[in-house]
Amino acid sequence: QRITTKMKFSALIALALPALTSGFAVLPGSAARAVTSLDGSVVYYSTSTGNTETVAQYIADAAGCGIEDIGDASEDEVKGYDCLIVGAPTWHTGADEQRSGTSWDDFLYDTLPNIELDGTKVAVFGVGDQQGYGDNYCDAAGELYDLFEAKGCKMFGLTTTDGYEHTESKAERDGKFCGLMCDEDNQYDLSEDRAKTWIDQLKGEGFF
Repeated sequence: QRITTKMKFSALIALALPALTSGFAVLPGSAARAVTSLDGSVVYYSTSTGNTETVAQYIADAAGCGIEDIGDASEDEVKGYDCLIVGAPTWHTGADEQRSGTSWDDFLYDTLPNIELDGTKVAVFGVGDQQGYGDNYCDAAGELYDLFEAKGCKMFGLTTTDGYEHTESKAERDGKFCGLMCDEDNQYDLSEDRAKTWIDQLKGEGFF
């Protein structure tokens, strides 16, 4: 009887061990990602030409965090993070809403209203063309800022407008940009350093 009992116990351990050693892997799909992302940060972006993805990667590299197109993110995934860095280009110049012309347009108005983000830390970045669209430079970043702030998020990372050559921008708040603004068309050589400086600023503000 003792041998039989010992064999049964060993069999139970053999069955349980893979689940124990695999950690979060026992959870399917997005559920696993949501759990493992707690207390973490992520860069969410969307892009039309690739410029915003380039800047998003600079930011992610400087911060040491992941990067994902917002169009691929689930609600559970988004609310699983403590810190969100969100960025968009501006294609619908002069528009009051849905300014980016990317997956952000659907997310901001169809998905974001359903997600509880009160107290989540958020920092915004934008990518635009100062020479071609100087009157609407990075307007979509202002839209991101306003809508995440309206959800009760804590906003971080305002920056100076010095060194830019735009005329107007809906991304300005009290004389500052509502986050990091980059111009891959006219100032591409500054973007990576701007991203590194901004991440250092966010660290100093207690964002991470």
